[in-house]
Amino acid sequence: MQLPAQFGKYLLEEYLGGGMSRVYRARNPLINQTVVVKILTDEASADPNAKARFLEEARTVASVSHDNIIRMYDYGEDAQGRPFMVMEYLEGADLASLIKSGRTGELRDKLRIALQIAAALEHIHSQNLPIVHRDIKPHNIHVNPDGKIKLMDFGIAKARDLALTGTGLTLGTPFYMAPEQVLGRGVTHLVDVYAFGILLFELLTGTRPLGGDSVEQIFYQILHGALNLEPLKQAGVPPALSELTARCTAKEPAQRIQDFSLVRQGLQQILGQEEQAGRGPAPLPPPPPPSGRIWKMAVAALALLVALVAAYFVFRPSAQVQLEELIDAPTGKMVLVRAGAFLAGKDRRTVNLPDFYIDQREVSNAAYARFCTEKQRPLPDRFPQDRPNYPVVNITFVDAQEFARWAQKRLPTLLEWEKAARGADGRLYPWGNQADPTRANVNRGGNTELMPVSAYPEGESPWHALNMVGNAWEFVDQFQTPSEGALSAFKTLLDPPPTATEPWYTIRGGSYRQPLFDSVLSDWAAVPARYRNDDIGFRCAKDVK
Repeated sequence: MQLPAQFGKYLLEEYLGGGMSRVYRARNPLINQTVVVKILTDEASADPNAKARFLEEARTVASVSHDNIIRMYDYGEDAQGRPFMVMEYLEGADLASLIKSGRTGELRDKLRIALQIAAALEHIHSQNLPIVHRDIKPHNIHVNPDGKIKLMDFGIAKARDLALTGTGLTLGTPFYMAPEQVLGRGVTHLVDVYAFGILLFELLTGTRPLGGDSVEQIFYQILHGALNLEPLKQAGVPPALSELTARCTAKEPAQRIQDFSLVRQGLQQILGQEEQAGRGPAPLPPPPPPSGRIWKMAVAALALLVALVAAYFVFRPSAQVQLEELIDAPTGKMVLVRAGAFLAGKDRRTVNLPDFYIDQREVSNAAYARFCTEKQRPLPDRFPQDRPNYPVVNITFVDAQEFARWAQKRLPTLLEWEKAARGADGRLYPWGNQADPTRANVNRGGNTELMPVSAYPEGESPWHALNMVGNAWEFVDQFQTPSEGALSAFKTLLDPPPTATEPWYTIRGGSYRQPLFDSVLSDWAAVPARYRNDDIGFRCAKDVK
């Protein structure tokens, strides 16, 4: 719109930016106060969910009052039904730009910033209806020229009784999302503790603890990667502060610091020690030079060490360790897939993978029942007690992942599964390039059903894995962005209907319901992580140590 422009009692003076909403620097002429006015666009206003979330954000911020949380002065709807909110105008910069430009100061300055963020989160978590911010990141932290911070952007904040987003939906910025957010599980205040830990690492070191070129890579690191504390050590961070960061970012929620009051107290104690130490103790004087005798002994010891190392490299065995082609595991036999290149995808591109083991057969009902008994979990729906040797189905991706952890294995990656299925030569089917539907449990035009995990040995892969085609689709550990067609197809299958923002994972190999087709080993499908069906199962993989 042409500026300046009147919007209710506010005079819009400068456009500051926006996406689903337009943000303006404005003035309240009645009290001569500079404010920020945020107006939802016409397109977003036509979406009832977007409109409800916008107004809920306004109510959420208006319900809290804290020095380190942005103030909400006014909110409502204009004459055209567009929601708006009026907030305090902030001078300074967001924390992301300060970190990027190296303007966060020394360790004590960084601790003061972290302490204020922790105090703000402690306050919102202590409300009568505890609020979970769910999007803690440097872009949502404003720092004024005096070093005072303001927590902003409660757009996806959620109180315990708020049901604007469905169960299992994933919201948040990927780098700062807790594992339970990635998996679409119910979130608690502990997702804010995790995000704060990632933010604290970035504040202290200037870099994020994880990276990636895609959302899939980021999510994989969040779920499986260990936090590397070495950058904290290199940045001169005290051990107590490194430990606090590690405890905030524990993958299991129960292992994290459980309350922001404890986080704040820990930071306060460390800051107090730093302020008391000032610039730190004086450097120790250099040690005196060693005496002649000690010096000779040191030289002799060094010479002996060099000789031993040289002998090791001369006389060590040159042959590689012989890996077993087939190993026994508590949940079934595993076959070795040899390291090296293979031809992947429809374009048969060359991909190199290290050695790994993969289950020879799909995970059976018997193995899964043992897992449920030991972990005191309910059996899947319609679980066939009389078919122990059949593949377990009606499980979600998360169920499969938890079974793999219990079995001290993991789910195979997209490429590992494909190499295990088609060998190194990029064949069309596990048994070769000739279509032969009698070698797999696929739909051949009649009534079909699941078969035992040991069925169809004549259809084994070059690595001796069975039923890589047909029988049951198999989950692999590969995050996927759903297509519009997939979103539409699942609308009637899940309640609430899935969205593109929640985690979707890959299934491969087809099932007994599909006919044999020539791209069965290069194609895949995507399903929501919370989806289960009676023709989706899995098998596990394991690294070679």
